[in-house]
Amino acid sequence: MQIKIEKLVYGGDGLGRLPEDEHGPGKTVFVPFVLEGETAEITITEQKRSFDRGRVREIVQPSAHRVEAKCPYFQRCGGCHYQYADYAHQLEIKAAILRETLRRTAKIELECELQIHSAAPWHYRNRTRFKIHNAPQFAIGYYKFASHELLPVEQCPISSPLINRALSALWPAGREGKLAGIEEIEIFANAEDAELLLEVYVSREVARSAARKLAEDVASLMPEIAGVSIFRAGSPEASEFLASQGEPALTYRTGRVSYRVSAGAFFQANRFLTDELTNIVAPEALAGSIALDLYAGVGLFSSMLAGTFPQVIAVEPSHTSTGDLSYNSPQNVEVVRATTEQYLKNAVGKVRPDLVVVDPPRGGLGEGVVTALNEMSAPRITYVSCDPATLARDLAGFTKAGYRIKQSHLLDMFPQTFHIESVFQLVR
Repeated sequence: MQIKIEKLVYGGDGLGRLPEDEHGPGKTVFVPFVLEGETAEITITEQKRSFDRGRVREIVQPSAHRVEAKCPYFQRCGGCHYQYADYAHQLEIKAAILRETLRRTAKIELECELQIHSAAPWHYRNRTRFKIHNAPQFAIGYYKFASHELLPVEQCPISSPLINRALSALWPAGREGKLAGIEEIEIFANAEDAELLLEVYVSREVARSAARKLAEDVASLMPEIAGVSIFRAGSPEASEFLASQGEPALTYRTGRVSYRVSAGAFFQANRFLTDELTNIVAPEALAGSIALDLYAGVGLFSSMLAGTFPQVIAVEPSHTSTGDLSYNSPQNVEVVRATTEQYLKNAVGKVRPDLVVVDPPRGGLGEGVVTALNEMSAPRITYVSCDPATLARDLAGFTKAGYRIKQSHLLDMFPQTFHIESVFQLVR
């Protein structure tokens, strides 16, 4: 059947409608790899009560924004979603989705300009995580689109050149049996793309002595590998550390500050837009008495805020990240190891910040944190978001309490994908 694509929605799909029938308007159908205005011949792959899902058989009337995908694995790999759209149009898609999400979820119409920030759309990732299978034969890659089946890849055009060189070195090592027991490898490159830090996750069968040998073998693959850390599956926060070789951390230099980033610590993944992000969140002209940095990570924002605020309070629950946060922080930064909820429970009514910076995970702040921050009554809140739905939900809570949006920014930290990073500056 043929459908007309009305718009793109968050998650990478296009939205169309099935033909009308005797029951009324056609049901909504979601289809990946299409663009607004296109007519597509589709096959229904999944039927739900209120919507269907489909896949494209043929683009009958293509958009003028459709281009040839650069990656040979596109549409088979689950990592990218928009490679078939020219890059300028990708930015338009994301801006439209962000505006509509605010309108639909929070009833917010942006009165200020939505400022768009972008950089090179290829080879931008400084951190990439690969899946590994050792049987029946070695393979390294990503999950296939909409599945948990491994797709072997030999290149990744959104990852940095050095990460791609590391991927090329892993293939022969795996074929020779040197990576037996490894389930995942996360590769982190420094700002200059000159050094690598590898986090290796192994199966339960790998003994500690074997992990030490594995760390040595992996570290010897390339001179640019500064350090290797071995963990027993899962994230370092929840996993048993087994062994390491070389350095436990990399130094990541930005335009204003250098950071120690250890294996397992969070850091922004776009090597071209880190300075742009920090200059928006913590511009050199921004000053006050007290700044509160929640979800502080390794101190990306708090280290810069320390230059213009005499007192900065940085809150972070992760053991790994708080170690780096303490190391990276100037003397006027107070490091608090706690969840944001734990900290605010004791801080409301006692701490009166001039600025609050929040950079939560995809789940957003939630009602409890929004309520506590409203009670704290900081004159300025800067919200760094990686999910427009939870952002809109939280902004609704702030605007109802008397905050207004002074600035809005969309930073395309993840070109070729549906992910949307944004920064909203609120004033009371």
